[in-house]
Amino acid sequence: MEKYIALLRGINVSGKNKISMAELKKEFEQLGFLAVATYINSGNVIFSSNIQMVSELIEKIECMIKKKFELTIPVTVLPASELFDIFMNAPAWWNAGNKEIYDNAIFMIPPTTVEEVLTMVGEGQAEYEQVAIYGNVIFWSVNLKSYHQSRWSKIARLPINNSVTVRNANTVRKLLELSQK
Repeated sequence: MEKYIALLRGINVSGKNKISMAELKKEFEQLGFLAVATYINSGNVIFSSNIQMVSELIEKIECMIKKKFELTIPVTVLPASELFDIFMNAPAWWNAGNKEIYDNAIFMIPPTTVEEVLTMVGEGQAEYEQVAIYGNVIFWSVNLKSYHQSRWSKIARLPINNSVTVRNANTVRKLLELSQK
């Protein structure tokens, strides 16, 4: 049995796409997933499954959300081992504990690729932000004082935004911790 992390994009943001985490947990269990746990209200679910194909898991989860909550929510799923690998290969400047820096991991929602996102957003502006890639994740750090000057802060206004989901370093670290239990 494999442990996975599902990242739902854009739920419970500014009163939109509301989904109760208790209800979401129950629905994951109804799908036959085991050891289901949610973390914070932004659509992070840790679960175990015998299903080995991530695409099959994504399809099951997206269909359940559509049927149960009447919402079309993009989802990405990672094996816990992959999240561990991503975290261990983050650049040294990411998640370094500087309270003035906002550290994010940008996860692709299949079939989106890192290359597509880079093409749409462009290179980071070195004076404001740092950007690095590992696998199918983009690490992005920005000083809070210059957030609005950074190129990558504008991703939310681009069409590619619906094809990614962003988690801050604290959330990534906590998901990794919860997935190891």
